[in-house]
Amino acid sequence: MAIFRKKQDDVPARRRQDTSVRQPATPDTSYGTFARNRTLTGTTSDAVTTSSPYNDTLRSPRTHVHHLARQRRKLGTILLIIVGASALLLWLLLQFSARVTISLSDTTISREIDTVRYEKAVDAYFGQYPLSRLRQALDAKQLGDYLATVVPEVGEVTGISLGGIGETNITLTMRKPVAGWTIDGKQYFVDANGVAFEKNYYATPAVQIVDNSGVGFVQGTAVASNRFLGFVGRIVALAKDRGYTVTQAIIPVGTTRQLEVQLQEVNTHVRFSIDRPAGEQVEDMSRALQYLAKVGRAPGYVDVRVSGKAFYK
Repeated sequence: MAIFRKKQDDVPARRRQDTSVRQPATPDTSYGTFARNRTLTGTTSDAVTTSSPYNDTLRSPRTHVHHLARQRRKLGTILLIIVGASALLLWLLLQFSARVTISLSDTTISREIDTVRYEKAVDAYFGQYPLSRLRQALDAKQLGDYLATVVPEVGEVTGISLGGIGETNITLTMRKPVAGWTIDGKQYFVDANGVAFEKNYYATPAVQIVDNSGVGFVQGTAVASNRFLGFVGRIVALAKDRGYTVTQAIIPVGTTRQLEVQLQEVNTHVRFSIDRPAGEQVEDMSRALQYLAKVGRAPGYVDVRVSGKAFYK
């Protein structure tokens, strides 16, 4: 037994250490200040409560630069969004027609224009077509066609321009009458395209046409063809060349292809047909009136619708 005890005493002290299994060290859940590949940070402040490198008091110069760069990118993005939204809002304000002003393309009009009448008509158009309040979406031709139905004296829309923030200026061209037109005792006017309208801003035309044909009529539509109006104009001009002034042109009952004119110099009415050249009929009229004046007769009418002949009664 002594032998074994002696051998035990011969074991070196380093071998007599506790060989029990050691428990692994509990990892530090806090941010490792001295971990590998990490920047060492520090501070001399006594108010440090955490060792995190992202704490304001523990940021290194490089971390601080990165933080500022991220902040600048965020602020730049926000600023860009604000500038873009402001520019879009300004564009919409400039394009939006909250108010309409009316102007005319013809400065020779001698009568005052009722601008409120046309502003209300345009507002009514915007009520039917809301997107047209944006100036870029406003169709001048469509607006002109609409105005021709509600305010027939408007010929066309010749211009759309910016009048101010939320304001649009619309330039109109009014119809210029070539003759007055009386239908069922009511005074209308007709322009060179044959379109009848009631409100006239120009001088009253010298020629008055009395429509006794009984044909249906809708204001703002063509009440006469260009051919008919051209025929009336030629009769007026050629009669004036021969010393006669036409004061009134009458469309007889039941027809739209004949014309009866009243002259200022004589009390005789002269009947024409639009199917014969105006020049030939005016020449026949002049000869017939000269003959009747020579023989001392004053008939109620002279008919020159047949070539080479004149009938009177």
